[in-house]
Amino acid sequence: MVRLAAILLAAVLLLSDSSGMLGPTFEENAAQAVSTWRTSGAAKIWRKGFVPLEDLSTMSRKVSERINTEYGWVVAGPLPAPPVGAQIRWDDGSTMRVPVIRPREALMALSSWPENYTFPDDEEYKLIGATFTTMRLKTTRGMATVPAWRLYFSNLPGPIDHVAVDQKAIGTIEDAVGDDRLPADVTDFEVLDEHTLLVKYEYGFCVGSEPPDVTLRANEKPDVVVLGLQFPFQGYGTVPCAGVGDFGQGVVRLDQPLGDRVVLDQTSRLPVLCRRTQNTCHAGHG
Repeated sequence: MVRLAAILLAAVLLLSDSSGMLGPTFEENAAQAVSTWRTSGAAKIWRKGFVPLEDLSTMSRKVSERINTEYGWVVAGPLPAPPVGAQIRWDDGSTMRVPVIRPREALMALSSWPENYTFPDDEEYKLIGATFTTMRLKTTRGMATVPAWRLYFSNLPGPIDHVAVDQKAIGTIEDAVGDDRLPADVTDFEVLDEHTLLVKYEYGFCVGSEPPDVTLRANEKPDVVVLGLQFPFQGYGTVPCAGVGDFGQGVVRLDQPLGDRVVLDQTSRLPVLCRRTQNTCHAGHG
């Protein structure tokens, strides 16, 4: 809900004047996105740090089918202390020493509720033990063997594995880029061929108005491609209105092959891939 409100507000401002006379143009936004990416440390984290591209938890199908997201997660038995540190090992042989979280933190990453919430006894998943192990995970640096906690429950038909890497301690893409960002325009993309991207996006406009003619734009650099939306000029000034959200998709043709360049969104300044998996660019729930 908060995200939708922000999108609609941003859309009203953009539709009021997308010529750049009252606000930044696509080219200006793209230049800022490139500068932030290169100077904030985000590019270094993406290429040399730990950036997962898959969910941080794995479980059997019979376990996932039993889980009710309205239930709570509680500790109901003794848990081991975490090791002082552990190691991520990529398939290319490179490694990275990382701090790890405690089993309780791994447990709470499974929950959609704050830790201080209480639940009826029959609406709790009870953690009775944990063992330190590893799991396989796709990252921006390729497949890796990653430290993990295997969590055992008294009332689930199998364990749940959760990545044990302390992402907050080692730094994330969102930490580097900062939190003064607008919501993303571009939500996902698919590579159709080395020069062609199918891009999905979202935007807002005033109720009662015709949806604007949205133009997808791309700004190419040797290390990144910035994607964004351009709207037609709608006149000067900002007029408050009730907003509605909409979605669209279109094709962008690149001048150079995409290769291993990172695709950024012009407004959030984050990689578009951040939208695919919750923990790709920030630490938190898995």
